[in-house]
Amino acid sequence: MARNIRTFFFGIKRRFPGSLLLRRSTGLVLRCLPRLLPHLRLAVLLPALLLAAVTACGERDHVTVLKLAHGLSPSHSVHQGMVYMAELVEEKSDGQMRIDVYPSEQLGTERENLEMLQIGSLAITKVSAAVMESFAPSYRVLNLPYIFTSREHSERVLDSDIGREILSDGDEFWLRGLAFYDSGSRSFYTKDRPIMHPDDLRGLRIRVMPSPSAVNMVRAMGGSPTPISWGELYTALQGGVVDGAENNPPSFYLSNHFEVCGYYSLNEHSSIPDVLLISTKIWNTLTEEEQQWVQEAATESVDYQRKLWAESEKHSLEMVEAAGVEVLYPDKEPFIEAVQPLYDQFMADPQMSRLIKRIRALD
Repeated sequence: MARNIRTFFFGIKRRFPGSLLLRRSTGLVLRCLPRLLPHLRLAVLLPALLLAAVTACGERDHVTVLKLAHGLSPSHSVHQGMVYMAELVEEKSDGQMRIDVYPSEQLGTERENLEMLQIGSLAITKVSAAVMESFAPSYRVLNLPYIFTSREHSERVLDSDIGREILSDGDEFWLRGLAFYDSGSRSFYTKDRPIMHPDDLRGLRIRVMPSPSAVNMVRAMGGSPTPISWGELYTALQGGVVDGAENNPPSFYLSNHFEVCGYYSLNEHSSIPDVLLISTKIWNTLTEEEQQWVQEAATESVDYQRKLWAESEKHSLEMVEAAGVEVLYPDKEPFIEAVQPLYDQFMADPQMSRLIKRIRALD
């Protein structure tokens, strides 16, 4: 009887080599067999074994792993929001899905991460919505200076049907939007003189994102827009390649750009959100349940990230002021007037005109 039972168990192990639970179960039974035989008959063992085999074969020992890469530091609230999303995915899936997060350009620059999404070699990334205007036209409206009148207005728009429509606009370019993260308001910081009026930008080379809207905005205000990658900006400021840049308080602080630029003028010319993207090539390989886990986790992480952002923004301003940066609050009206020609151009486009009117209606 013992030989028959051992043969049966070894046959089960060879038949189902991929099941960790079954291998452990059969191994345990085989080790304990000498003590079991005096008390159990084969007729009792076999039904129990068959039940264990069916249960083990039904277990899912495969874990779906998605890679998420971006260029921000681990201390950034947007990174922390993505880590929270990863935790939610693991919790919702009961460990059947995992998102591994790679910050600080570990897997490439923002542009390289986007290209990897398009070919399906990377699952998820975070970029500024300004970058997305080169792929999906509707993102351009988010890059308009002073399109939002307040943070509350911005959140209402991004959480509405307008936001969801913009997120889906990149699908045909293999870039599916999952959620918008708060990226605050962008303002000018400079090395040698403060920016209190658009005229102060004349003759200054200002770093901008590789975005036509950002280039046109700085040019409309009188500055000389200079696209430079984020990772190269500190050196460019230090070496005099550019005279200043524009960004939100946490980015100004966490990048250490305040070590080079002594003036921060909070004119808050734009409130461009960050956008969380997933490759449609990866998305389409997921089951409906897996897609639901990812989308729900991304959506639920937004409120968490917004709270972190508000805290980070306040802390960042305190820290740069303590380091000796002069934080200024210029009158916004001259800046708003300077960019009016951009609105005139956008309103001539029927799609942009409709979007602008819908956004203004939510104010």
